[in-house]
Amino acid sequence: MKIKITLLSICFILITASGFAQKKTTPKSIISKHVVIKKYHDGEELKRMQKGQLLDLYVERIEVLTNILPYIAFATKPGITMSTLGIPNSNDNRKALDNQIENTDNYVKNTIEFQKALLPYSDTENLVAAVLFYEDIMKSIHTYDEFN
Repeated sequence: MKIKITLLSICFILITASGFAQKKTTPKSIISKHVVIKKYHDGEELKRMQKGQLLDLYVERIEVLTNILPYIAFATKPGITMSTLGIPNSNDNRKALDNQIENTDNYVKNTIEFQKALLPYSDTENLVAAVLFYEDIMKSIHTYDEFN
């Protein structure tokens, strides 16, 4: 009986200690994995869409571009970390990246609120042109590596 209690106590202590152990910090991706455009469209396809769908596409593209363009000198695709680029994964660098990500998230949230309030007053043709323009920018980002 004493052996069972001793073994259970040791297991409990090990489990508790592992829960409180300092976790090793893994490098955070510079561009989030959720920042992608699911599908590109052509002008005819966009012209057949309702305004609500165009508004959603417009806002999605603003979010993607806002999350990629500031980091284009580092990466153009999700999954690139500071360590991948040779940037030390120090506490200061992680804090700086976390702060930047938080600021970008706040900016995107405020921009989306603004767009949802005023964008419905825009002309459908202008929305189509803007979505096509944003998509062209996204396509050109994919060819950015050719300039290196």
